[in-house]
Amino acid sequence: MTVTQAAPLVKITARRPGDRRWSILVLLCLALLLITVDATVLHIAVPALTAALEPSAVQLLWIIDVYSLVVAPLLIMFGTLGDKYGRKRLVLGGFVLFGLASAGAAFAPTPLTLILFRALLGVGGAMIMPATLSLIRQVFTDRRERAIALGVWSAVAAAGAAVGPLIGGVLVGFWWGAVFLINVPILLVLLPAAARLLPDSPVRRGRPWDGAGAALSVLGVLLLAFGLKEAGSGTLMPRWASVLVFLAGAGLLVAFVRRQRRLAVPLLDLGLFRRREFATGVAGVLLGVFALVGLQLMLAQYLQLVLGDSPVRAALRMLPLVLSAVCGGLAAAHILPRVGLRATMSGGLGLVALALSPTLSWGVEGHPLMLAVCFVGIGFGVQVALLAASDTIMSAVPESRAGGAAAIEETAYELGAGLGVAVLGTITAVAYAPGLPAVAGVPAAGMDEARQSLASAAHVAHQVGGSAGGALLDAARWAFVNALHTTVVVSVVLLSLTAVAVAVLLRRD
Repeated sequence: MTVTQAAPLVKITARRPGDRRWSILVLLCLALLLITVDATVLHIAVPALTAALEPSAVQLLWIIDVYSLVVAPLLIMFGTLGDKYGRKRLVLGGFVLFGLASAGAAFAPTPLTLILFRALLGVGGAMIMPATLSLIRQVFTDRRERAIALGVWSAVAAAGAAVGPLIGGVLVGFWWGAVFLINVPILLVLLPAAARLLPDSPVRRGRPWDGAGAALSVLGVLLLAFGLKEAGSGTLMPRWASVLVFLAGAGLLVAFVRRQRRLAVPLLDLGLFRRREFATGVAGVLLGVFALVGLQLMLAQYLQLVLGDSPVRAALRMLPLVLSAVCGGLAAAHILPRVGLRATMSGGLGLVALALSPTLSWGVEGHPLMLAVCFVGIGFGVQVALLAASDTIMSAVPESRAGGAAAIEETAYELGAGLGVAVLGTITAVAYAPGLPAVAGVPAAGMDEARQSLASAAHVAHQVGGSAGGALLDAARWAFVNALHTTVVVSVVLLSLTAVAVAVLLRRD
């Protein structure tokens, strides 16, 4: 069956939702906001969380990263399940699970318990995310209106990632668990609204669903992401073992691809990747979110632990990133039809690389005006590129396969978020540790702990106190800034090469 053929519909319960499409968009964007906020809400809460639960460096990385690493492999499965059994059901079930997991995470007594509930939050998020895009594709049938709707969706997606630290910074001032508990009352409002507003998408019981293929995709993406994360950090296993895990994940994905090519009705139409625009759109989402989320975590720590900002002040300093992301998503809906896909995506990625460049000359001193300018460039550039990528992806498929295409896009989104934290965080950690020399008056065990992260160094400096503690904190700040420069260089090179590749490979619109 080709992508343009539709399976027989045995039950259609949806009535035309056109008269309430904008209300549906608001609801879907609020749901998306919850999910994307949760990916970054802990970035500014790291110092408070470290003080409250005292996690090890390994546990802290997993508390931050497990959410995206769980969401990513499940998106394809839940996206195609929504196409077959109805997207509304998955959204409602995801709301319930997300609310219960949020309450559990808020009152988690240990780091291990928090990791478990963060993983359950990822499952709930994976149930909801594909439906937000595919329902937009279902409700907005006019191409121009859909571009506007996708612009709003894309703005909310990036704004959610950007506003996460802002929300975390405000709430952590009361209690670190509030960053999760705030989800519960919001979901109590969204759940009945979703039950009333969301259309019932067609239920295609006649279309076979490839359970074995779903299992291969879930395990493959999970092992691939986990292996890559561990190969860079070596936190849970030797690097040779993490390489084996990575190769096992790659092998499962190869088996998944071969299986999909043999099936008459595949779980995912992999032929879409033969379309240059579709493949480029997926790559644009992956790399754009990679840069945004990974650098955001590093910059949040820079503001608090290097410049000494409070969580609330650091969150407010990042507000230009939020506002520019929203403006970028809305502006991109008008820019794209005028300048075309190639210029929009390439220009957006190039703007992010340009906006990051001034940070390479910074030390431990503050640059409030230039920092705001950099945040504006990062938020606006990423959002413009993401909108161009999203419009390309969702326009390439019919409504009957929108869930699968949305799952591919959002898998790229979550992999980008997870790998951005893991890879850029690992680069920073690898460059930071050898850059922190021994400090007189600090015991060897304390130096070993201080070399794990800047947050750990601040904790040790507080325990040691006096001039030795102050000297340790100063040395750690400089080591972190130098490590951050390395991370920024990697990001600028990657974004620049991607922008050039988009400009060269894509056809002129």
